[in-house]
Amino acid sequence: MLQALGLTAQAAAVYRELLAEQGGGVAELGERLGLTEFQVRDGLDQLVDLGLLTGSRDTPGALRVVSPEAGLEQILRRQEQDLARRQQELALSRAAAARAVAEFADLRPNTRADGAERLVGLDAIQSRLEVLTRGLTRECLAIMPGGAQSRASLDASRPLDEEAMARHVDMRVVYQDSARNDAATLAYAQWTTELGGQVRTSPVLPPRMLVFDRETALVPIDPANSRLGALCTTSPGIVASLVALFEQTWETAVPLGAARPQTPEDGITAGEQELLKLLAAGMTDEAAGKRLGVSLRTVRRQMAALMERLNATSRFEAGLKAAQRGWL
Repeated sequence: MLQALGLTAQAAAVYRELLAEQGGGVAELGERLGLTEFQVRDGLDQLVDLGLLTGSRDTPGALRVVSPEAGLEQILRRQEQDLARRQQELALSRAAAARAVAEFADLRPNTRADGAERLVGLDAIQSRLEVLTRGLTRECLAIMPGGAQSRASLDASRPLDEEAMARHVDMRVVYQDSARNDAATLAYAQWTTELGGQVRTSPVLPPRMLVFDRETALVPIDPANSRLGALCTTSPGIVASLVALFEQTWETAVPLGAARPQTPEDGITAGEQELLKLLAAGMTDEAAGKRLGVSLRTVRRQMAALMERLNATSRFEAGLKAAQRGWL
């Protein structure tokens, strides 16, 4: 118990012995307590520093033991004074931090207007994500297109997601189907579900978005180039629209652990069907690959397999036969 007041176990033992015996030199105390002379002297120094040993009025140069009633009460008073001082310093530090945040906000290159802030660069985005994620109280909604996520992005997100889910924040994430083919992204998604999050996938996704507690949303300024920055908005109308888009995407996506069903009659997968739709709409192979989160080589391989299945000698013929089968 005396250790809670700042005494080591050795100092507490010396204090108890002095109260019981009222005497004895350093060597004698060490022998009775099973301590070395160094340990006894260290304990005596602690007792003097804490005011539990003080100069004797009867024997100049000697020390007397201060009673627990007086000595321990004095220690408690000092601790209370230290606590009050630290609380006052903390209050001053909080006020200084608040002033600094307000001052530094004007120095950052980000711009604010009508409930929205333009975040310039990946560092600015990461800083805002840290603040928003740690302030989560209920729910985080995320759409992560592009298939495989970068290692840097996954590493930066892991501690934030882990902290949020530890506070029982509801985490729902939609990845692209092609993310299942990337070991690192798939492992991260599985880790999310193990911590209580929900993960689904879909062949085609809208641009990346994050919505925090249905109050704040973060979207890229240019979905094709994340380095240009992001828009952080608290506008109720915009946030509500993004939430509605997320819910629609979530309903058509399938859980991570489930296989995406194939079309019963022809065995065409949802990904292949989306590829046909994108190419029929006039997209190039490269553009379609970006929308699906797959490589150009994968697009061409899938399209070659579809043409073989349709027994088509050209993409135009493949489109006609796909339409006849009801794939388009």
